[in-house]
Amino acid sequence: MTSLDIALESSFATRPRGLGFVALRRFARRPLAVAALVTVLSLFVAGALAGVLAPGGWSEINLAVVHRAPTFAGGHVFGTDWVGRDMVVRTLYGIRTTEIVALSAAVIATIAGVLAGGIAGYYGGWLDAFVMRVSDLLTALPVVVIVLAALVYFGEAYPHLLVLIFSGCMWAGVARVIRTDVARLRVQEFVEAGRALGATDLRILRRHILPNVGGTIAVAATALVGQIVLIDATVEFFGYGLPESVAPSLGNLVADVVKFKFGLTTDPAVAGLGWWTWVFPGLVLVLILVCLNVVGDSLDEALNPSSQLG
Repeated sequence: MTSLDIALESSFATRPRGLGFVALRRFARRPLAVAALVTVLSLFVAGALAGVLAPGGWSEINLAVVHRAPTFAGGHVFGTDWVGRDMVVRTLYGIRTTEIVALSAAVIATIAGVLAGGIAGYYGGWLDAFVMRVSDLLTALPVVVIVLAALVYFGEAYPHLLVLIFSGCMWAGVARVIRTDVARLRVQEFVEAGRALGATDLRILRRHILPNVGGTIAVAATALVGQIVLIDATVEFFGYGLPESVAPSLGNLVADVVKFKFGLTTDPAVAGLGWWTWVFPGLVLVLILVCLNVVGDSLDEALNPSSQLG
């Protein structure tokens, strides 16, 4: 360890330590939050292992069990659709597609938002003004409208295109939150001490400011995942987004209620589509969204120092 490292560690000794462990312990004391986290992780793991759990694939057709209602006896717990495809299998692959899009877009948007917000909050000035005006422009428009316009422009959507669209228009919210925290921290004594001891801006940001906004980043990323899942399902419900012919997702599986239950098709082969083809994917979608909201709120409360008074 260099003399600069020793001096910096001594200067930062007065900062609170172990806040991450304290927050984790506070989170673990909330049974509902733990149950929500276990549930959403279990669903995401099941979706990630869809190829192992259902090696036949989501498009496997079995004309012997066409349009079968949910039953434990035949092994089709969620029933089958109009061409005999098992709805449990299609729901698993739907979870996989949705989580790939949501998690990938959330990671990219979070990284971009942290970089933009961190630089803007730390340096201020014209750079801060530029980043904030761009974020103002993006946050002023409804994300659903931006996504729909992009999908109409590009035509048929694919997972990687959805990831780019979501991450490109949702980093701004993260940037605004991170910018506020970084701007508050840059005038603290430990940052001034680092500058006086010769630490570079990159070192101060990487070693001493970003760790202090880690809780904010975690909460923002969790909220992003839920928002992307909901918006993705919304645009697919209205017939845009990822088409079912490319891959099933929770959104386009739920959209079957529009195509069939509401009578928007004249095809007699599917006019009597059963309720189970969209109810079970819809319940899984709602469960994921509720669990993500509970986890995000509980993380926010656990990481908020003022909540320790409660």
